[in-house]
Amino acid sequence: MLDSVTLEGRHVRLEPLSVDHIPDLVQAASQSRDTYGFTYVPADADAMCLYVETALAGRDAGTMLPFATIDCETGRVAGSTRFHHAEFWDWPAGNPHQRGKHLPDTVYIGTTWLAADAQRTGINTEAKLLMLTHAFETWLVHRVRIQADSRNERSCRAILRLGMHLDGVIRADKVALDGAIRDSSTFSILDSEWPEAKTQLTARLR
Repeated sequence: MLDSVTLEGRHVRLEPLSVDHIPDLVQAASQSRDTYGFTYVPADADAMCLYVETALAGRDAGTMLPFATIDCETGRVAGSTRFHHAEFWDWPAGNPHQRGKHLPDTVYIGTTWLAADAQRTGINTEAKLLMLTHAFETWLVHRVRIQADSRNERSCRAILRLGMHLDGVIRADKVALDGAIRDSSTFSILDSEWPEAKTQLTARLR
């Protein structure tokens, strides 16, 4: 199981997602949806209920840790994000690379969306800084990955600005939000690369 945790910075607080967040998530998603062309964001209360229930099922299965994204300035729910596809590798006994029996070895960050008025603020950058710090410095993971629809140039540029590297493109990876067959750009950052990336992200927030 992934440990339940609240991550808080100056701009944003990431608190464990619960059904109590559903009304505020619906409100956040009701703003302009012009930037959601490649990102699934539930459009009404019923869809948001299913979205949250699915996230909580992943949490209970031990592969996912979903958050509500809270704007510290206003106290309002600004969106959601999560750790997902956590992997616990089967290590040979005594292997020096094993960090801990109950710690994930790799994890993804994704299913991220923000209300229109929270975009292009420090919220997303600080949220990623908090999540990456937790992954590398508490869980001691070897790698964090993020994927995006290859057509989503805006998201791909933003991921690169986090200090991540493009691993490659998985062709015909899945069904896209618009029904097309999606190619997924896959990015990663390794534990050895994290200190430099953290310095750059911290500087950006300043």
